[in-house]
Amino acid sequence: MHPATWHRPGAAAGLLPALLGWLGGCALQLAQPVLWPWWCYAALVLGGVPGWLALARTGWGVRPALRHACLACLVAALAFGQVGLRAVWFHANRLSPELEGRDLLLTGVVATMPQQGANGLRFQMRVESAQVDGVAVPVPPRIQLGWYAGYGVDAMHGAGGMPALWAGQRWRMVVRLKAPHGNSNPHGFDYELWLWEHGVQATGYVRDSAAAWGPQRLAQTGRHPVEWLRQRVRQRIDVRLSEAPQAGWITALVTGDQNAIDRADWDVFRATGVSHLMSISGLHVTMFAWLAATLSAALWRASARLCLWFPASQAGWIGGPALALAYAVFSGWGVPAQRTVVMLAVVCLLRLSSRSWPWPMVWLLAGVAVLLIDPWALLQPGFWLSFVAVGVLFASGDRALGQPASAWHRLRALLREQWIITLALTPLVLLLFGQVSLVGFVANLFAIPWVTLLVTPLAMLGTVFAPTWDLAALAVAVLARVLAWLAGFPFATVSVASAPFAVAAAAVLGGVLVSMRLPAALRMAGAALVLPVLLWQAPRPEPGRFDLLAVDIGQGNAVLVRTARHALLYDAGPRYSRDSDAGHRVLVPLLRALGVAPDLLVLSHSDSDHVGGAASVLDMYPGMALTGSIAPDHALWDLRAGRRCAAGQRWHWDGVEFLVLHPRQADYARRGKPNTVSCVLRIRSAATRHAPVATALLAGDIESAQEQQLVTDRADLRADLLLVPHHGSKTSSSGAFLDAVRPRVALVQSGYRNRFGHPAPEPMARYQERGIDVFYSPHCGAMAWRSERPSVVSCHRLAQPRYWQHRADGQTRF
Repeated sequence: MHPATWHRPGAAAGLLPALLGWLGGCALQLAQPVLWPWWCYAALVLGGVPGWLALARTGWGVRPALRHACLACLVAALAFGQVGLRAVWFHANRLSPELEGRDLLLTGVVATMPQQGANGLRFQMRVESAQVDGVAVPVPPRIQLGWYAGYGVDAMHGAGGMPALWAGQRWRMVVRLKAPHGNSNPHGFDYELWLWEHGVQATGYVRDSAAAWGPQRLAQTGRHPVEWLRQRVRQRIDVRLSEAPQAGWITALVTGDQNAIDRADWDVFRATGVSHLMSISGLHVTMFAWLAATLSAALWRASARLCLWFPASQAGWIGGPALALAYAVFSGWGVPAQRTVVMLAVVCLLRLSSRSWPWPMVWLLAGVAVLLIDPWALLQPGFWLSFVAVGVLFASGDRALGQPASAWHRLRALLREQWIITLALTPLVLLLFGQVSLVGFVANLFAIPWVTLLVTPLAMLGTVFAPTWDLAALAVAVLARVLAWLAGFPFATVSVASAPFAVAAAAVLGGVLVSMRLPAALRMAGAALVLPVLLWQAPRPEPGRFDLLAVDIGQGNAVLVRTARHALLYDAGPRYSRDSDAGHRVLVPLLRALGVAPDLLVLSHSDSDHVGGAASVLDMYPGMALTGSIAPDHALWDLRAGRRCAAGQRWHWDGVEFLVLHPRQADYARRGKPNTVSCVLRIRSAATRHAPVATALLAGDIESAQEQQLVTDRADLRADLLLVPHHGSKTSSSGAFLDAVRPRVALVQSGYRNRFGHPAPEPMARYQERGIDVFYSPHCGAMAWRSERPSVVSCHRLAQPRYWQHRADGQTRF
């Protein structure tokens, strides 16, 4: 098919099977649980290319329908093969398991602007060489490192406490690495896919100066100049706006450093639906390009000479993507921004070439262009948000860049475009995040032009004339007040349980139908398609039964127990850093996706890996009660009044019995570790005709002394499921205790390669001797159990395995 014929609608339609085939091939390859040998993918590529070319030239003398089907299959094979080859090549550079946890002497160049958090620095490094005991070893070319407070502080900070680690510097340092490993939970963020897409194949941390080789800065190279410039600008903003409350907003808009924004501000952004403006997301870049194109066309139209030389509308199609490209590069050139710039470039180039393709065809071609560069984008929410946004804005682009109009007509166009994109994206946002802002239309109507036309230009202008940063800070302060006011409404956001894919996909289609100019009957049908996702209720256990989900939160405990109408959260996981915890990052999104508002939070004891996320959960669910063994003066009691747990406390929910077995009231008077007063909770279902009684025992961090006390007291410890005490430490899971409990299955919640060595081999051997199946979270992910199937544990990591997901040793149990 010669390019000269592409302007004909029929010729453009002939590409539809090829585009759909490419999308299908990419989707099929991304669904692979394991990678094939490289030659399998090579065979698909070599076999698909000549077949595609021959079919495109001759048509093989077959009918169009069959020809198009063959073309789609050939292109799908080509897409499948090339994505597979790229994956095999990338996977070949993974970190060897033998090098995990060992001291490695690395020489490399800082490849990104270091991100400063509460505990230290995080940055990516391009590795040039690596040694173990003086012997060169292969490591992945790109790694992500943390340099934490207390690990070489003098090297981390220069004058004024500012980071002395700069992009482009070559360093020699001792590090410890591990394979990329993230939490695996229902509806959770796929951190391993994120690392894969960003080219990172190992994570780790810098060893302190006690190591044989202290960190040494060798030279400032000329590599990564844009990253160095971004870091320099960030430093200047920090100095100039050191007293401004929202200085981090300007830093994020100019340099893309999202860590500069406080967590409380991100909560406001989510509540008002403007997170895309500060995260330099694909949607933000799309809106920036659209408004930049409108402005470019308007400025061009002001000159009659320029309009005679080149049409103003086409000047807008050039100016918008060009300004978006410049902004995306300087703000970090993140993967979402890259995808969106490619998509916008394809759309605008086709428009400039005067191709008379239907806009859905151009839209589809733009998506395929993105997948040519980054096929794994197909699984990222940002791709779909920007893809839909580009389609919606492109469909109405001619009105935005068309003939001159009055101010009133331009205002009407702005309101209409914002309303259309809100309608189109609302079901998609619900599908991806389970939450949507009801004030988002109003917030974005104000925030998008305010940020894009005022704050961002002032902030970017500050890179050459610093006083404009003061004006930008004033504009941001106004924006902060407006957003805080909108977020304060009790109805600011609505959360719904995550519906099945088919229901959610129908809702997305309904949102598109509602937003388009179609007959009223079709738009009403679209609204009907949206309704089920708004009313969806996640399945719950039947009365008398319960289910249990041991959440994958790393090193710590967090177990969700649900009955027919109630829910209990046993512990709230660890605090990861001063500004991040399991409650905010894992538990609250999970509870929202499941449509669960817990009635009770049980904190087994006061160790940080059990209460670290409690404040975030309590803040999100004001109606949740609190109990636990934490001290009377603990700060969490200030957030929620409650009572301390004690043996003998009993209650019933929907026919399910809850009984506290430990500690006794007298145990609180004894001085000892918090572990000794861990709340031990027994949960027992009711007997039914279809299922016998099933019991779960949640043991907290009790140790052998407390286990022996329970055995001596002749407590009814028999249980089908046991939450392994103290994460499987050497001081717990005594033989007498296991003999009394006699569980069918046992669950260990621990972090991958945690510094405590949990679970220890000795107690695990005792479980094996008794034929008890032990599942543990680093290999299993979130572990689900139901009282009607007491011997079955479902591992989330194994439910839909993908080749980029880390497998520690191929096992899920001991």
